[in-house]
Amino acid sequence: MTSLAFETLLWAGAIGFGLMAGVYAAFSGFIMASLAALAPAEGMRAMQSINRVIVRSPFMLLFFATSAAAVVLAIMGLLGRGGPAALPAAIAGVLYALGMFGVTAAFNVPRNNRLEATPADSAAAATVWDSYVREWTRWNTLRTAASTAAAALSVYALRLV
Repeated sequence: MTSLAFETLLWAGAIGFGLMAGVYAAFSGFIMASLAALAPAEGMRAMQSINRVIVRSPFMLLFFATSAAAVVLAIMGLLGRGGPAALPAAIAGVLYALGMFGVTAAFNVPRNNRLEATPADSAAAATVWDSYVREWTRWNTLRTAASTAAAALSVYALRLV
């Protein structure tokens, strides 16, 4: 028998992880390609603006709430809470915490900071932008896959409760 808290957390995870996967998929699928098609200075300025706006947007609530839910799901699952749903919930939580939050902190944010520190009209701008688009998108695609897998595992775990 699973607790109402565990089941509620699984629902929140399934929905939240899926929403995050959609955001990341949009960036990897067409937003970054659209920005890369612009002149380097224009693409850089647009992405710098996105990075400034996003940290003051409702996205951050979703970002941190889903990260917290993932950690709690991982802990509850690893402790065996949730009956047969415990293992897929634990895997979903660990996958999301490492594959989304961990990748963001270790790879995407440092690239965002480097981009922010580079003036779009500088001599280095085109080189920095080209590298940024390629590397940032690669890591973002990993976040997309981790978020999608965590959402799917959460839905699967819900079938087991």
